[in-house]
Amino acid sequence: MAHADDLRAEGATAELVAHAAHDWRQGDLSSRERALCEFAVKLTHVAAEIDQADIDALRAQGLDDATVSDAIQVVGYFNYVTRVADGIGIENEPEW
Repeated sequence: MAHADDLRAEGATAELVAHAAHDWRQGDLSSRERALCEFAVKLTHVAAEIDQADIDALRAQGLDDATVSDAIQVVGYFNYVTRVADGIGIENEPEW
């Protein structure tokens, strides 16, 4: 997850930052942001179930193939880093 200061630097409101830190479903997200979050959750938890309908849902939000690929790469990278950190026992930063 992005650090709160990074989200603020991107122009996110304090409310969005607070929700993103705890539960993105409670945030005031655009339909595009919500679709990306739903896709990220599915890719994280049940990657083998991703299918054309999931990609089409992102395209319906105006994302092109390059942007969908970027989203997959970012989600995959964060999942990888999290698993490595968990595997070697790195603790969360207290300020996060």
